[in-house]
Amino acid sequence: MPHTPRSPEAMAADRARYEEHQRRGLNFAPKAPPSPSPRPAPTAEDVLHVRSVPGGWYTTMAINQGQVLRLQAGGLGGSVSLAAWAARDSSERLNLADTVKVQWTTDLGKGRVLFSDMGRVMLSIIEDSSGAHDALTGGSGPTGAGTPNERNTRDNMILAAAKLGLDRRDLPALLTFFAPVRVDAAGRFFWNAALLSGDDWVELRAEMPLTLALSNNRHPLDASLAEVPPVTITLRKPGPVGENDLCRSATAEAIRGFENNARG
Repeated sequence: MPHTPRSPEAMAADRARYEEHQRRGLNFAPKAPPSPSPRPAPTAEDVLHVRSVPGGWYTTMAINQGQVLRLQAGGLGGSVSLAAWAARDSSERLNLADTVKVQWTTDLGKGRVLFSDMGRVMLSIIEDSSGAHDALTGGSGPTGAGTPNERNTRDNMILAAAKLGLDRRDLPALLTFFAPVRVDAAGRFFWNAALLSGDDWVELRAEMPLTLALSNNRHPLDASLAEVPPVTITLRKPGPVGENDLCRSATAEAIRGFENNARG
């Protein structure tokens, strides 16, 4: 069928609906972000498992609903990229584009949630010392001339997917922690190193049973030449979730996401 151009009136009406939806979403959200989590991280209680991922390497793991995953930076120079799939059906996976879009922000830190492509909440960010995470550019790709053997995020994630019985087509866009990517006035990405301390940490609560892949590499925008330090990953037992839990109530979209979780 031939394409029928839309009238200016129809496009203006669509734009008005979009802006009204955006206004409601932004007005619902807290006007001030929560305070950063303290550094250094407190001693973890209820520990189920601890592992260290060296610089340049990756790991995979299963995490049950309610369990908490702590990522603890071992210094400056490394960033941790995350991919996530629903344990019961790997076709449901992290959708970073929707996560950013429905929460009206790329600033994914304490109090925000990570959505699947089915509109359900996969993970909640319950603690975060820096808020310096990258939802825009992804992890590192194969390196250029001079360092052809350096391990990178893309290759690590392909290996991780294969270990999980998946392939590169199953990989979602990656969220990268401890990666202070920002956008300047000209719309260019830049690395704001002042946002990192070297002992930053973040905690993620699983809102459904999940399979995860994590890769510890230097971010492509990080100009540091320091050796990539190990990251410590701690899995903790489920804890109580209060009625006023910030992640469950901060945005209207998060409320709807948790309602979708409850429907199964």
